[in-house]
Amino acid sequence: MSNKGLSNDESYLEKFIWTIKKQQTEEAFYVLDLVHVINLLDTWKRNLPIVQPFFAVKCNPHPDFLATLVAHGSSFDCASRSEIESILALGVSPDRIIYANPCKASSHIKYAAEVGVNLTTFDSVDEIYKIQKLHPDCSLLLRIKAPDESGCMWPTGSKFGALPEEVSPLLQAVQTAGLKVAGVSFHIGSKSHNSQAYKTAIEAAKAVFQEADRLCMPPMHVLNIGGGFVSNALCFEAAAAAVKNAVDEYFSEDERRSLTVMAEPGRFFAETPFTVVTNIIGKRVRGEVRQYWINEGFYGSMMRVDSTTLAESCISLKCMSNNSNGPVLMVCGNGTGGSRTYSSTVFGPTCDPIDKVLEGHQLPELEVNDWLVFRNMGAYTSSCSSNFNGFGSAKTTYLIN
Repeated sequence: MSNKGLSNDESYLEKFIWTIKKQQTEEAFYVLDLVHVINLLDTWKRNLPIVQPFFAVKCNPHPDFLATLVAHGSSFDCASRSEIESILALGVSPDRIIYANPCKASSHIKYAAEVGVNLTTFDSVDEIYKIQKLHPDCSLLLRIKAPDESGCMWPTGSKFGALPEEVSPLLQAVQTAGLKVAGVSFHIGSKSHNSQAYKTAIEAAKAVFQEADRLCMPPMHVLNIGGGFVSNALCFEAAAAAVKNAVDEYFSEDERRSLTVMAEPGRFFAETPFTVVTNIIGKRVRGEVRQYWINEGFYGSMMRVDSTTLAESCISLKCMSNNSNGPVLMVCGNGTGGSRTYSSTVFGPTCDPIDKVLEGHQLPELEVNDWLVFRNMGAYTSSCSSNFNGFGSAKTTYLIN
């Protein structure tokens, strides 16, 4: 078919799905664009050269994705023994790993000590005691609660982060335990669109540096600004500018010379390189409403993806089989280009009624074995999926190099 009128993304997807269709697969699958991963790394370096990214492995542990990050110099934020093992298996040096979980199982702390992962976070006295006993050579970052979590989709402050009144007692407890606090960490919440939240959090972090000085502790030298970054160009540029301006404002030139600034981005690198392609396995018509079932859903790749993102990212691909050369795939307009659309509900494959992907979404008339494609599906998708009802998330991943 002609590509006239298609966007570059849609044309690319059409050609790719045609290749897959020739292989006669009807299973849901992922597409991973490794070139896009490299471009995102370049974007980070260009906008935030002062900040070393430690990719949050929990966001997406796909081995080819991680290997690309490794090859281009990324470091890693691990939250468990299993994540540490997976990163070490890729040949990453332990000094490129932060054990960024403020509350760790004792056996996991012992493992970190055994393999030489010597930087971790804490926000409680009990964590200090565990580290003193099991990994006394570990350097610590005091995780504080970010003062402003407005503008994020998933706040973290209700679970992690020391309150301002807890900072001094925690620093004194570290002194008593004979451990070393290397610096401060925070997290403004996942998928944040409030760039100024970094400014207020960096200001709060500087107050911890000053309190450590008041307590005559060894000088701190690490500022961990956490995650929350999104890959939208304008949002990321605003966040990068806020971070750089705040570091310049709250840390003197002499302090900045010895300051290591790190971050724990997950979504920024993982979300947009992945596309999930789903097959329509069922259909029901009720008047003017169309209901479809696809072979991926809430309990698979879509548990942590909001409905707005799913609706905005959806592309429909119609399969035309009355062709002597085999099936032809057409990218449908989803409400654009003048084609008739219907209010549509899209369900996932399980028997749970909450397994609903889209509702009231305008789609063209589709049939069983047509396809729905969802872009920007790499953040907390496969890593959060389950096998509920005997269905898992898409397993096969096709790489675009």
